[in-house]
Amino acid sequence: MKRIQDESDLRGKKVLVRVDIDDALVNSFPIRAVLPTLSFLRNAQAKIVLLTHVGRDSHASSEKLFKALQKEITLDFVPDVIGAKARNAISNMKDGDVLLLENIRREQGEIENSGSFARKLAGLADIYVNDAFAVSHRQHASIVGVPKYLPSFAGLRLQEEIKHLSRALSPEHPALFIIGGAKIETKLPLIKKFLELYDTVFIGGALANSFFKAKGLEIGDSIVSESDIDITSLLDNKKIILPADAITKTRDGIVTKSVTDIKPGEKMLDAGEATVAELIRQCAKAKYVLWNGPLGIYEEGYDKSTKSLAQAIADSSAHSIVGGGDTASAIVSLSLEEKFSFLSTGGGAMLQFLLEGTLPGIEVLR
Repeated sequence: MKRIQDESDLRGKKVLVRVDIDDALVNSFPIRAVLPTLSFLRNAQAKIVLLTHVGRDSHASSEKLFKALQKEITLDFVPDVIGAKARNAISNMKDGDVLLLENIRREQGEIENSGSFARKLAGLADIYVNDAFAVSHRQHASIVGVPKYLPSFAGLRLQEEIKHLSRALSPEHPALFIIGGAKIETKLPLIKKFLELYDTVFIGGALANSFFKAKGLEIGDSIVSESDIDITSLLDNKKIILPADAITKTRDGIVTKSVTDIKPGEKMLDAGEATVAELIRQCAKAKYVLWNGPLGIYEEGYDKSTKSLAQAIADSSAHSIVGGGDTASAIVSLSLEEKFSFLSTGGGAMLQFLLEGTLPGIEVLR
């Protein structure tokens, strides 16, 4: 894979850099993750043109991300992508300048991976750099289209992601894999793979509910995948640990219950104290911990077990690799970033890389 630091002469070159700082409004971690690449390019006196997206809203503006970036670096913003405003702003840049363009997903050709749109993006610059690992599993124009038309390189953050996540495929033992969140249909292949690679696999969040349901347990109104996925072959696997208890919404209020005592109409919201205690024991004896996904309904405020797990991993001596938006938010909220061996910017991209060993956005840089 071609690395940007291997390009000998960047002075005065217009460098189109794809970043993913969408979560910067929640925490500053995504911005801090791309600063090494931006600093490298500025020191090389390149003209840096940033591309990013803003959620899934095609009408949202990158201006709010610009304001977040301003806290870390000096740059300008132009509310345009491939039009005259953008081209004029780029032509007026000086060596070392940084310019953020408008939300790339405002352009119809982005998600469609339109060849004509990719060519227009490429026409803005001399060189392309991908430093957006978190969206490198997307077949979008700014990820896989532009590299067809420009000399293209991996940014420093993308290189770090590949290095650390590749190491996760051959961990030190005993190795613990913790996976939470939902969508058993997408995560089942990964669970099966890591049952071969790791000593223990903890399955939490809504994923665990699919296992409880397959075991014939009552799950009430708890979140569960509607997909008809056969997991019967995994139910007796000795490597798998499931939650023992759950913080549960009942008609009498929020209580902690054994997962075997859930009644119709009740809803499991978060892992309980006994489950967290078992995870703490597992982390204490592990030499390697890989974690992706929250243990509860994080977006609704049920974050206690996820934060307790973050603290347990931070306190352990294990080599720790962690990813996922909610997971990262929990760690950042506790100011524990430096306590982890590596905090990935990827959620779905991290899981796909762990499953396949590569991503579409990486393959086009080879």
